Amino acid sequence: MKKLFLQVVGFTLVGYYTVFAQPKPPRLIVRGDDMGYSHSGNEALVKCYKEGIESSIEVIVPSPWFPEAVEMLKQIPDIDVGIHLALTSEWDNMKWRPLTASPSLRDADGFFYPMIYPNKNYPKRALVENDWKIEDVEREFRAQIEMGMKKIPRISHVSGHMGCTSMGDEVKALIQKLAKEYNLLILDRNMQDLGVTGAGYIGPHVTSAEKIESFSKMLESLEPGKTYLFVDHPGLDTPELRAIHHIGYEHVAIDRQGVTDAWTSPKVKELIKSKGIRLIGYRDLRK
Repeated sequence: MKKLFLQVVGFTLVGYYTVFAQPKPPRLIVRGDDMGYSHSGNEALVKCYKEGIESSIEVIVPSPWFPEAVEMLKQIPDIDVGIHLALTSEWDNMKWRPLTASPSLRDADGFFYPMIYPNKNYPKRALVENDWKIEDVEREFRAQIEMGMKKIPRISHVSGHMGCTSMGDEVKALIQKLAKEYNLLILDRNMQDLGVTGAGYIGPHVTSAEKIESFSKMLESLEPGKTYLFVDHPGLDTPELRAIHHIGYEHVAIDRQGVTDAWTSPKVKELIKSKGIRLIGYRDLRK
């Protein structure tokens, strides 16, 4: 609210009048994760940008469908893109390996371990349960960053897949060093410093209908002038994605189709428009 004093030639008006400043609208990063893990995932991530509300995409560089992801991203040059640093290959029927010769990051078959942290369904198959070396982590992170930036020059930030950038103080310090060195943003630790608040579904979110409703409630809760980050994993319910799963997460295709349905929902798009929510990417946080 501002008070303005008026002056007119020859005399001064007595008194003031009040102007109410319009509050800034909420800003929201809608981040789609895991581009490269499947063809279905790649298609869904592109669809959620072209037909929906997605404003940022994370790419897993060592994943099997990364080359396709690179080509698809060339067709949508305005989308904000980040490198989703990965040290796991979690799916039972599909695996990927490190880009580097980093023996402490590989399981007995040469793949990444399926988990970062201990999981009762995969005993002793979490990276932290094995003798990983910080020098191997740095070598692999550098390779993923450099490959990602080479193939997708507009990379604006990095993030951690399955919490791999938070597995101990050494790794946390490393990722901060690398982000600074490569001039990339990272929100894993400094969300508050950048004025960003995490957002999530408000209510049940198993089915597509539930996701749309709970995502809408989240949108209704956003406060003017604040910046939020919402993260999920779009997909399409195809035979390919039905074959991708791990113990404890068997219905991947149904779950991720629901994300796509929510992010392309006319109801959700209209709500964003009516509330004046501004969709942004990580790169906008530099401004």
